[in-house]
Formats: sequence, structure tokens, C-alpha cells
Amino acid sequence: MEEYDLVIIGGGPAGLTAGIYAGRQGMNAVILERMTGAGSGYMVPLMENYPGFEVTSGKELLEKMRKQVEKHIPIRNMEEVKEIRENSPGDISLITSQGEYRAKSVIISTGSHHRRLNVPGEYEFLGRGVSYCATCDGPLFKEKSVVVVGGGNAAVQEAIYLNDLDCDVTIIHRRDELRAEKYLQNKLKEHEIPVIWDSVVEGINGEGVVNSVSILNRKTQEKKDLPTDGVFIAVGEEPLNKVAQSAGVELDKEGYIVTDKHQRTNLPGIYAAGDITGGIKQWVVACSEGAVAALIAFVEVMEESEIK
Repeated sequence: MEEYDLVIIGGGPAGLTAGIYAGRQGMNAVILERMTGAGSGYMVPLMENYPGFEVTSGKELLEKMRKQVEKHIPIRNMEEVKEIRENSPGDISLITSQGEYRAKSVIISTGSHHRRLNVPGEYEFLGRGVSYCATCDGPLFKEKSVVVVGGGNAAVQEAIYLNDLDCDVTIIHRRDELRAEKYLQNKLKEHEIPVIWDSVVEGINGEGVVNSVSILNRKTQEKKDLPTDGVFIAVGEEPLNKVAQSAGVELDKEGYIVTDKHQRTNLPGIYAAGDITGGIKQWVVACSEGAVAALIAFVEVMEESEIK
């Protein structure tokens, strides 16, 4: 069993930043990442709002961050944390897909993932007409017909982006009004993007690739198939909170981890940072939370060591 001052779960922006700060403080720390990269962050093709980088991409930025981290602490890919057990304050056990760890502190930065529609064809046509990221896959549908499913900010932003790529865009929304902010709704009108109201997608159809979606009008119960080349699903995100649940970490009603301003959870020695805490989901926010979590973990681990 390996023992550490700090185990960081997740190798996205929050986890990597926590790793940089922990390493620079001289903590014996490790990052455990369940995939080979850092999830959805790698799929961001264009970033213009990260300080210090006029234009960059998620992949480029994450690779730079990983190199910086590895000067201080190791990153272990393809190692998923299955369970966290707090034996006592300052003594935490972690069960992973590869073995077992003991740590004085843990930062959970597992992030979130796109919510699914859970309809026939959604999984089958993923990457063959079904997408959860317009900025990633939109250029593949230039001058083609696409639908965007959803009614919030993300859905409207994706619809406008696709329209700017000369796609023939239609929004499908299950309510009779959008949840997106007013300025986005105004932009939608300016782009003259049509919305199919009060309707849900019941299935995604095709032969090899997507060629239509099956729609149900919730008010009239009318069903129809709408021809399309692509389906962009933007119906929100869900927190990846299974490992937090295993530890008994407090979650809010949406399943995100509840923290104080220092990223502490309800359990001593366990912190959380990034999208798993809910709130504003931006890279710069995730990075700042990761930094705070690591610095507070360092201070509190040192205090605990001095007491002992």
C-alpha cells in the first residue's frame, strides 16, 4: 500500500493545478486519472478567455499543465478510484482499479459529464451524427442540416455557432419557452433559427450515420420524423460524484459536492475543486479552486503533523 500526504482524484484543470501547488509546497502527492487524458477538456478546440493565452485549445493547455505537474509529482492514468474510506482525520484509504492507497488528505476533482437523452440511437450513432460538443464537431457538418436539443444557454450558444458555420439549424425544446439568458434569445432571433416547441426527441435514426430524429409533441402527442444530418445534445451536465458518495461527502440537490470557501467538504481532510462543486464551469474557476484546495490541504496536513 502506497502512502501519500495528498491524493488528487482527477486530472482536469482543477486537479492539475492542485498538483502544481501541492508539488511546489513539497507535499508527497499523486494524481489519479481514470482515463488517458483529462476528459472533456481535451475536446475544447478554441479558447480565447484563459489569462495569458490569446488563443489556445484545451488539448494544448492541458498538455502544458501536465508537463508542469510532472516536474513535481506523478500522474497515473487509467487508474480509477472506486472508493474512499475515512478511517480517522488524517487517515484516509482509497481503493482503486489498480490497488490501495493511504493518504492524509484527498482532493476530489472528478468533474462532470454531459447529460444523456437515453433514447434509442443515441449511443449507436455517437461520433456518426450524434455529438455533445458543437465547437468540437460542428465543422464536420458545415452546410448540412442539424438539430440542437435543449433550451438553456449551452443549447442556444451551440445553435448560433452552428448557424455561423452555415449549418441549417433547428432547436428542439421540451418547453414552450427557452431557459437561456435574454441576450442569447435575442441573438437567436437575429439569426432566425427556428425552434420546435413542447417537443422531445424519442429516437435517433439512421443507417450507418444519422438521417433523422423521431419527435413527440408533448402537448398534442403528435409524432413525426425530422430529417437531419446531425444531432447536438445540450441538455445540461451531471456531476461525476460516485466516489464522493462512497465517502459520505455532502452533496447538494443536484449531486454536486458542497464546499466552504476553502474547498473543504463536510469530512476532515477531504476537499473538492472544479466542476464537481457546481457553480460557474470555467477553466479559470476550476484552476483557482484547485489552487485553494491544495494550499489549504498543505496547511492542514502540516498542522495535523505538528499536533501528532
